[in-house]
Amino acid sequence: MPCLEFFAKQPQSYRDGVLPPGVPRVAIEAAAPQSWYRWVGEGGTILGIERFGASAPYQRIYKELGLTVERVVDAAQRLLAAPRGAR
Repeated sequence: MPCLEFFAKQPQSYRDGVLPPGVPRVAIEAAAPQSWYRWVGEGGTILGIERFGASAPYQRIYKELGLTVERVVDAAQRLLAAPRGAR
């Protein structure tokens, strides 16, 4: 989602078309993930960086901080495997 603020201003019908209600969601944010909680909902999963002060080439820092393909796939699989009421 390139602009959360612009998306928030769209009609509910448009937002529901992009993010259908009841569909599990995973957000990946290479910075502070707070802005995504609104869009993933209570049953969603967010992978983000909750701390400051680390710097390195992105390949290294993403691996060290857990923003890897493997972790994203694992989070999505766990979300999809969870019973509907637990999401």
